[in-house]
Amino acid sequence: MAARARGTATPATAGRPARRGDAGVLQISQRDIDGLVLCGEQYGAPADLLAAALRVPPKRLYDIALRWRHVGYADTGRLGPGPAWYWLTREGMAATGLKYPAAKPPLTRLAHIRAVLAARLWLQNNPIWHDGRAWWHSERRVRAGCPPGREGHLPDAEIHWPSLEGSPYAGQVWAIEVELTPKPFDRTLRIMAELLTSMRYSQVVYLTAPAARSVVNLASTSLPPGEQAGLAIRDLPAAAFPPEPQP
Repeated sequence: MAARARGTATPATAGRPARRGDAGVLQISQRDIDGLVLCGEQYGAPADLLAAALRVPPKRLYDIALRWRHVGYADTGRLGPGPAWYWLTREGMAATGLKYPAAKPPLTRLAHIRAVLAARLWLQNNPIWHDGRAWWHSERRVRAGCPPGREGHLPDAEIHWPSLEGSPYAGQVWAIEVELTPKPFDRTLRIMAELLTSMRYSQVVYLTAPAARSVVNLASTSLPPGEQAGLAIRDLPAAAFPPEPQP
């Protein structure tokens, strides 16, 4: 019997579309890069904030994340009340070039991680941010850049303003502190003073939940007048708090 010609359709394959050579490989878009890097930099992201960051509706985000999971770059799950969370796997960290440990966001930090990400998105949505071409340095990036053995408080993030002509913040670095719950007064005052006198930060920005506002305000008024000028206190955006469950 003559051998079947190579590439000739058989009854089992006739009519099927040819399998692409890159099937099973994620075709990376800039949106994929932005989303994966965001998840890696911020420890993880809840679905609603990740969709807002990528400017896609929830159904579209589900499809995007399904592709990430298919190639092993990300994982997802419901870690607590509210939307599902997304975080990078070891393969995802390697693909993005990030050197951070790949781990599920810890339950004890979910609220804080969410609030910091919401603060980031809120600040980045300001026209001044785009005009000044600011850069967000996450806590992970700040921590990774610290010399071994460094002691002292690290902020929840930094904002770096490049030295652009005409920018009101050219060359400045700001420290970002997100306060959901009140710390003891003495500790709050010590952290404020340390950040303000470090010679690294031109501005220290506190974004607070209502529960933490009174302690932050009281500590700020206890600073020397010269240090108070470098401190800004604002309310956290509403997105810092998980949406109420639908009935």
